[in-house]
Amino acid sequence: MVAFGKKLKQLQVQEWQGYYINYKLMKKKVKQYVQQIEASAENREYILKDFSRVLDKQIEKTVLFLLEQEGQLASRLSSLGEQHDALIQQADTMRIPEMQEAYRDVGRDLLKLLYFVELNAIGLRKILKKFDKRFGYKFTNYYVKTRANHPYSQLRQVLKHVGISAVVGTLSRNLADLQDHQESFISIYDHPALALPDPIIESINAAVDRLTNSTDFLQYLGKHALIPEEELPSPSDDNVDERYHFMSLLLNLANTFLYMVNTYIIVPTADSYSLSLGAAATVCGAVIGSMAVAQVFSSVYFSAWSNKSYMKPLVFSSVVLLVGNTLYALAYDLNSIYILLIGRLFCGLGSARAINRRYITDCVPLNMRMKASAGFVSASALGMACGPALASLLQTKFKIFKVTFNEDTLPGWVMAFAWLVYLFWLWMSFEEPSQDEKVNSVQQETNSGLGTGGLQNGVSQPLLSSSVEKQQDEDEDEDEDISEEASEESCKPVTSIMSAYKLLTPSVKVQLFIYFMLKYAMEVLLAESSVITAYYFIWSSSNVAIFLACLGLTVLPVNVIVGSYLTNMFEERQVLLASEVMVFVGIVLSFHLIIPYSVPQYVCSALLTFVAAEVLEGVNLSLLSRVMSSRLSRGTYNGGLLSTEAGTLARVVADGTITLAGYWGMSKLLNATLLPSLLICICSIIATCFTYNSLY
Repeated sequence: MVAFGKKLKQLQVQEWQGYYINYKLMKKKVKQYVQQIEASAENREYILKDFSRVLDKQIEKTVLFLLEQEGQLASRLSSLGEQHDALIQQADTMRIPEMQEAYRDVGRDLLKLLYFVELNAIGLRKILKKFDKRFGYKFTNYYVKTRANHPYSQLRQVLKHVGISAVVGTLSRNLADLQDHQESFISIYDHPALALPDPIIESINAAVDRLTNSTDFLQYLGKHALIPEEELPSPSDDNVDERYHFMSLLLNLANTFLYMVNTYIIVPTADSYSLSLGAAATVCGAVIGSMAVAQVFSSVYFSAWSNKSYMKPLVFSSVVLLVGNTLYALAYDLNSIYILLIGRLFCGLGSARAINRRYITDCVPLNMRMKASAGFVSASALGMACGPALASLLQTKFKIFKVTFNEDTLPGWVMAFAWLVYLFWLWMSFEEPSQDEKVNSVQQETNSGLGTGGLQNGVSQPLLSSSVEKQQDEDEDEDEDISEEASEESCKPVTSIMSAYKLLTPSVKVQLFIYFMLKYAMEVLLAESSVITAYYFIWSSSNVAIFLACLGLTVLPVNVIVGSYLTNMFEERQVLLASEVMVFVGIVLSFHLIIPYSVPQYVCSALLTFVAAEVLEGVNLSLLSRVMSSRLSRGTYNGGLLSTEAGTLARVVADGTITLAGYWGMSKLLNATLLPSLLICICSIIATCFTYNSLY
């Protein structure tokens, strides 16, 4: 049996199978309609009406069962309420644990019911997508538009939670009354700050948010790491053993922060460093990009190394970065641009972001994973802002034993010292997870259909047709066939980059291309900032550093706005397309055409491009985390690695573009580098429009 079937058996909802949307029936209907369309094109209107009627009946069956189950839960809560009142009057504190457990039992049953609703909601979406694909007709748009806002539509009830909210409210109030207040019975309404949410309530709220697609800043930010989201908890998850080492997690986040600082600390001074070594200022593109070139390869071998160990690759990463930064700093006194480039190549070879992401996936408990993922993204954003800010403080010059310390070399020396301190901290404090625990963790994730992808892949268990019928349907598209997705093979991690590529649907490929586009545009903006501002505005390195630091500081506030408000007001695909258009506008405004290039034009266009790209990155990765195959959530060739490679490749191409454009002269550098950004952005907008309806 597939993993999801085991999960359903564990949740004891097998008796509900008759109330699921009948995917087997709907698939047969689609086949019949295909035959009718082939026989006569005049049947199209009849097919749309008949399919709508059948689907309405299926949804109605599910909704009526949902209301019946909610009524039973309400009846149980009413009975428990009477017992609760009697307990308070008798001041029988011995029965409080028993009463708490009774309320939690109701909460667990409500969680099963929410699981039931979620499975049906996903099944409904799969059915609509299958119909659209087979007929080339956007039935989904018609069906949702006509049913979503109708006062008598049963479709509204699938995502409407008035009854569930009432049950959650009753559970929360009574559990809070009983929790830690066994003698005083303090009300949550009088002292809301004293009421700590019960774990079962947190699980229910997470399930409701998952159904309504509502997000908060933490969830939104956590998805950026492309780390598998925690599954809908089951009763067995209440006592999950938090076997992880906090200091080791902190060391991983510190590694992420330091690496991002290391990446951006040289941006304000890369052009002046190149000039001091006798190279052109535009060679700064090669200096900055050499780190990204090496990261293309380091991401793969670090991801593979993490299958066996975390401690050893982190130590190796720290040593390589220590050597790389030392070479970068010594290049000034050695007067060698090649030593400078080799130093940056070493820094790229020490990129351990794959290790950092993988540690969170394998070694952080499910109930902590979203917070750890958000910490990973926050550490990256903070490092991006701190790098240029730190560079602005290193405006001094002195010598020690013929070794020069100035604004060009100090970033290398400071980072070398930072990695040395980190290496000692790592050696003293990091705790290598045992291989047995790691294997068990991976097996547990595999068996539970981890994350949203796993849930989607497993939805077919109560909706499956027989094995004979599955054999008859082998000609259907693998991405849309739910029975195919539910096979055991779909739970195994991929073993090669080609296997991973084959799992990418057209919409996922478009989203990776969007990621490439935004990283390209951001890298062009950041990497050439020192050259452009020095040529047009005669800015000093400290001015450039302050400007870049201010850009970096916009990352978290922008994500707060998007994660807490925009994604709850609009569909993520709408925000995605709007952000692409804003990036396009920002790039267009950056061109130097007729009027003299001014500081307000540069700053405003750069801010618009950067902020829009940040919004685009967050929404794009949030969508990607939902639609990417669950097989890409584990193993060496995971979704995080693919997105990292796409972004790193974009940086390599962008930095190469800056270096090549430098041969045409400084007067043409700006437009020559912006033109490819504009063309790639236009292509991404067109690709998004073509796949818009498949971006859910």
